[in-house]
Amino acid sequence: MNLYCDCGKELRVSDQYAGRRVRCPSCQSVLDVPETEIAIAEAIVTSRPSRQYCHEVDYEIVGDDMQMVIVELDPAETVIAEAGAMTYMEEGIHFETKMGDGSEPEQGFFGKVLSAGKRAVTGESIFMTHFTHQGQGKSHVAFAAPYPGKIIPIDLASIAGNDLLCQKDAFLCAAHGTKVTIAFNKKIGAGLFGGEGFILQKLVGDGMAFIHAGGTVIERELNNETLRVDTGCLVAFEPHIQYDIERAGNLKSMFFGGEGLFLATLRGTGRVWLQSLPFSRLAGRVLMNAGSGGKGEGSILGSLGGLIDGDNF
Repeated sequence: MNLYCDCGKELRVSDQYAGRRVRCPSCQSVLDVPETEIAIAEAIVTSRPSRQYCHEVDYEIVGDDMQMVIVELDPAETVIAEAGAMTYMEEGIHFETKMGDGSEPEQGFFGKVLSAGKRAVTGESIFMTHFTHQGQGKSHVAFAAPYPGKIIPIDLASIAGNDLLCQKDAFLCAAHGTKVTIAFNKKIGAGLFGGEGFILQKLVGDGMAFIHAGGTVIERELNNETLRVDTGCLVAFEPHIQYDIERAGNLKSMFFGGEGLFLATLRGTGRVWLQSLPFSRLAGRVLMNAGSGGKGEGSILGSLGGLIDGDNF
């Protein structure tokens, strides 16, 4: 028999579970399995339409290396965003800071606290800002990321399962109804050495979501292929892609090749988004050269090398 969870997940349940309870593998909600065929039909009818669908928003992305997304809202439409991401908003738009993304309006207080706790685990703020158009006609609100890069528009409805896995700090904004949660990396090696840790951000919905990446962004379509990338260059991937890590060649290549000890390995069929300049790499370069009077690149002696070759004179 088939059951439909409020999160939109379809579950195939064996008849031996009739009259018992099962847990949804997607959102961990507990579902009652009906005992009769009539009850099964009623459960399908009542469960399928119950989840809240995302608002339909129009958008425009402007800029080149310092991009901004301008979201167009009709009356009563809402867009959610990370705290501090807003650049400007036009007349008629009001904002409110809430605990959670608002994708589950009937969620109780403890449910909201749990959702906020999941966001805190990823290093993000437990609060999100909701921008709602309360006026007439159309109005606009714009969002930008805190460092140079590209904004990637993702239509979650075009992805099988309506969910996307991305790096922890990639989310920028999305249509109201999008669920921003977490996913655990089940591969121990990928969690320890994959660059993204054990926790990934997971976006669930059927509307537009916008994520941010550093430098230039490319989208690759894998067709039962394997792709090896630098662990920091992975931005997002569809959930049916297998994500793991492997050694970056032999010992000499690992220690002196400049590519790190491990590479991320992506296998399967689906889309993958990559970035050319991870923020961690940019920040590392800035910190490495902060307070240095000379360049120091390529010098084993660092600042002492700068003194020898005359950079500080």
